[in-house]
Amino acid sequence: MDKQAWPIGVFDSGLGGLTVVKEIKKLLPNVDLIYLGDTARVPYGTRSKETIRKFAKEDTRFLISKKVSCIVVACNTVSSLALDVVIKNSNVPVFGVIEPAIKKALEITKSKKIGIVGTRATVNSDAYKVATLRGHGSMLVPLVEEGFIEGAEINLFIDKYFKEFKGKVDTLILGCTHYPLIKSRINKYLGKNIKLVDPAEEVSKVIYEYIMRTDSFAGKKGIEKNKNAESKYFLTDVNERFLQTAKLFLGKDISKHIKKIEL
Repeated sequence: MDKQAWPIGVFDSGLGGLTVVKEIKKLLPNVDLIYLGDTARVPYGTRSKETIRKFAKEDTRFLISKKVSCIVVACNTVSSLALDVVIKNSNVPVFGVIEPAIKKALEITKSKKIGIVGTRATVNSDAYKVATLRGHGSMLVPLVEEGFIEGAEINLFIDKYFKEFKGKVDTLILGCTHYPLIKSRINKYLGKNIKLVDPAEEVSKVIYEYIMRTDSFAGKKGIEKNKNAESKYFLTDVNERFLQTAKLFLGKDISKHIKKIEL
């Protein structure tokens, strides 16, 4: 089996995409994975569309240089504004987080009233046309990355950003990869009448189905034989805070598997 056919490539503007990595690993623990976090230029959500598209091109070319078998665009902002750039610059299949999330939302909504909350760039794009109510939660990103996933600070911002959805939607898409870390708190705040859609969970299911039907992976048996699967993490900036955040996202220390690179 051609080992180069194995690695799944995942990229995000920072470390939020590690929630996608975590979900993929739940379903495919024996598949090699390469993660790119553009931590030197995070966040993308406050940048211009032109800059986001430029960054997306650079991220894509890096993963292609690592001979990945497919690319998962874990970043909602890039999935919203530059998925076509990734596809154009890729010679392997590309998967964004938006389409699987929309599909799930349409499956579970009963009222057809669907909300989306994410960065300004994501929310202001046309990607989530099914949304009847939109809201941004940009300040949640730095809070989560600083480790504030519980306590008064995060509760204050959950109230600020999610209050408007109460009684107005029955389904809410968490349009940012950081939000799954505080999903239980968001869920508790909104109550049982609003169902949450986690794009990380939904795209991981799509990747699983892709891997299972791809000949180069030799199906389920081929994956099961790959007992020494490895994950490599490439960051454009590395400091102690990032290492702690990565541990927070994945639930384990990956410092020995992180390498700093330039794009």
